[in-house]
Amino acid sequence: NPGHRQRTRPPMLEKQIRLEHTHRILFTREVFAPRNNTIRDLLKLGQPHKLPRVLVFVDEAVANANRDLIDDIVGYGEAHAETFTLTDTPIVIPGGESCKNDLRLVECCWDAINEAALDRHSYVFVIGGGAVLDLVCFAAATAHRGIRHVRFPTTTLSQGDGGVGVKNGVNYFGKKNWIGSFAVPFAVVNDFAFLESLPQRERRNGIIEAIKVSLIRDRAFFEQIEAMGDDLAALKQDAIEKVIQRSAELHVEHIATGGDPFELGSARPLDFGHWAAHKLEQISRFAVTHGEAVAIGIAVDLVYSRMQGMLDAETCERVLQLIERIGFATYSAHLLDNGRSGEPAVLEGLEEFREHLGGELTITLISEIGTKLEVHEMNRVKILNALVELKQRRA
Repeated sequence: NPGHRQRTRPPMLEKQIRLEHTHRILFTREVFAPRNNTIRDLLKLGQPHKLPRVLVFVDEAVANANRDLIDDIVGYGEAHAETFTLTDTPIVIPGGESCKNDLRLVECCWDAINEAALDRHSYVFVIGGGAVLDLVCFAAATAHRGIRHVRFPTTTLSQGDGGVGVKNGVNYFGKKNWIGSFAVPFAVVNDFAFLESLPQRERRNGIIEAIKVSLIRDRAFFEQIEAMGDDLAALKQDAIEKVIQRSAELHVEHIATGGDPFELGSARPLDFGHWAAHKLEQISRFAVTHGEAVAIGIAVDLVYSRMQGMLDAETCERVLQLIERIGFATYSAHLLDNGRSGEPAVLEGLEEFREHLGGELTITLISEIGTKLEVHEMNRVKILNALVELKQRRA
């Protein structure tokens, strides 16, 4: 048709943008003792063209458990005033998972950042458990399109897992981390002395994330955890420190070398056991802690994998026994709480997990210790059978 105008695609300019990030994890003790130069030397790496300003947030529970902490931070700022300026007395904010359910706390952080006149050459320090780190680092990552932040995890969970990652966020619509961002921290400082003031329940929690990462990445580490099982069950500090440090190393290694640090794809191997765990936390209204929920979530996926013929029975039992030996339950009555459909509400976690991934459902399981595999669908009947078996196991 001579009158037909040929349609052409509009021109498209395409350029690849390559970004490099440095992920720093430091291990120390009593980081705010004036003689400890960890923070002083760290801030010098930022190549400041002026004296950097630092605003500090502290988890309320950590401040209560470490009565001298606020004074120690102020004293450290005075002792190293030639390196940085502490903008104000550290700000104490409530912690625990519930803090991530209140957007007003994010606004409080923004207010404090604004009042302190921080810019993108300044620093936000946050000292606390994983929930406070998620909250404050989200506020820092979204203020001025990103202010450098330094994380000081204070729990076994955050020092070995969540606190050394690049994710932050808060809960919304009743869903974990529905609002959030990816932001590589300027550094993560693991001060092992903070672990000594934790309640027993929190000291134990982080061990399960170490077991998790060993199951998907490092058989030798799993065997090391087995060998230290009695010491870990007794929550001995030396054993906990060894396990947490290796867990942090493996998590950072995965983030740096896994090829998808900002999770643009659908695979999230570090979330082994987490599809059920995240939902269990919600169902229980967070009476089941994250570590306890992950232990149960791993147990569900282990028994399911055995039922599907993906994992041999001996290995399944070996891992379950280690989890129980260290002091974790492998079942919660909340697993069989009914949801909107009349089925157990935990099954809704599969769809929520897929939605959170933003595409195809991808669940990480293991075929043997140290070797992961990915599946894109799960048999709901066998999941229910796994729940029943775990209930009978506990009985």
